[in-house]
Amino acid sequence: MTPEDQEETQPLLGPPGGSAPLSRRVFLAAFAAALGPLSFGFALGYSSPAIPSLRRAASPALRLDDAAASWFGAIVTLGAAAGGVLGGWLVDRAGRKLSLLLCTVPFVVGFAVITAAQNVWMLLGGRLLTGLACGIASLVAPVYISEISYPSVRGLLGSCVQLMVVIGILLAYLAGWVLEWRWLAVLGCVPASFMMLLMCYMPETPRFLLTRQRRQEATAAMQFLWGSEQVWEEPPVGAEHQGFHLAQLRHPGIYKPFIIGISLMAFQQLSGINAVMFYAETIFEEAKFKDSSLASVIVGVIQVLFTAMAALIMDRAGRRLLLTLSGVVMVFSTSAFGAYFKLTQGGPSNSSHVDLLTPLSMEPASTSVGLAWLAVGSMCLFIAGFAVGWGPIPWLLMSEIFPLHVKGMATGVCVLTNWFMAFLVTKEFSSVMEVLRPHGAFWLASAFCIFSVLFTLSCVPETKGKTLEQITAHFEGR
Repeated sequence: MTPEDQEETQPLLGPPGGSAPLSRRVFLAAFAAALGPLSFGFALGYSSPAIPSLRRAASPALRLDDAAASWFGAIVTLGAAAGGVLGGWLVDRAGRKLSLLLCTVPFVVGFAVITAAQNVWMLLGGRLLTGLACGIASLVAPVYISEISYPSVRGLLGSCVQLMVVIGILLAYLAGWVLEWRWLAVLGCVPASFMMLLMCYMPETPRFLLTRQRRQEATAAMQFLWGSEQVWEEPPVGAEHQGFHLAQLRHPGIYKPFIIGISLMAFQQLSGINAVMFYAETIFEEAKFKDSSLASVIVGVIQVLFTAMAALIMDRAGRRLLLTLSGVVMVFSTSAFGAYFKLTQGGPSNSSHVDLLTPLSMEPASTSVGLAWLAVGSMCLFIAGFAVGWGPIPWLLMSEIFPLHVKGMATGVCVLTNWFMAFLVTKEFSSVMEVLRPHGAFWLASAFCIFSVLFTLSCVPETKGKTLEQITAHFEGR
């Protein structure tokens, strides 16, 4: 057993006698940290109402053409991938609290640049900065929340990361109905500014302080968060200098969570969520909705409701059960999506162009509308299934399964994997549609969902009710 392994098996924190904490300020600290994911969600949702407005901009220097609009939406993922790498470095060196404070700067500056934009390059620069902040927040917030939470509520609080993301997206959609793009960017500065103020009064995580041999500060942090001083053993002297080395990948306590974390992030993006969201408004148009932009709000409401439900039952149902249930629901809904496209598409064509949602000409209009309602039902079922499991749980597990001395680098790799897969799937989605036809693409997503269920049942451990040290010991086989 290596010194690093010995360090991770020590019960750094644990409620004395299993008693419940006396203070609920841990919920305030979790809320403060979750304002980062709220800003993250708002930045993601911002492009949906802003792009149509910018296409009609009076100034030619600000008007977006098709290529610029594509970059306006996609450049956030590139910034977020870079932010994941930067966040992994920051979280171990600057600490969890300071990393969250620092990520507010590119959020505020990015939205301020968009507000003051005089040309397309300023718009893209602002989006890149908000993307960088998204990457940092998506890594640091789950880590901070998991390390301040006690086991009985870690699932609830950890799931609030994804809940705040989808609330942020929904807020951007709703605000986009009444605000034009400049004022919408001003609104985007508010959550990050509020987060900066709140986080100034929140403590660093006790686990991070203990690995830096700052016992007195850790004691004060536990008193603030839980209302009592918890029982712990100090990590060995010099633990603050331990980091990740490639040779550590030989140890099961390192390579097992690595494989699980990276796989969860990849399966999340391969599930088809981007494809479903891409088609949302078009599918509602096919179902003869008078205002197809309402689709975005309906999708957002479904995401918020079912993510909130997942958060409430996470610590009772467990991660494995919800991931499995979520995967099964997505298998059936993506299969139904494929069936819809199969029924509404014509026969093989020599043209390389795929008209993705053109109904068969020989079908009556009522039949086409009926089939479109099949797509609406499948879409709502898919989004509900995703929100219950594969939306929040990969981020929650990422914050739980890694040992302290490799957490920054390991979570950075997971976040980079997630954002890179999001960029790759979004970029290549049209090409897959052309090669496999729409129904084939969704059936491929269904196959990935089946693999995700099998992976969950065979590889993903249950972490509910366990301390982070017990989870680490599980991977070491003790």
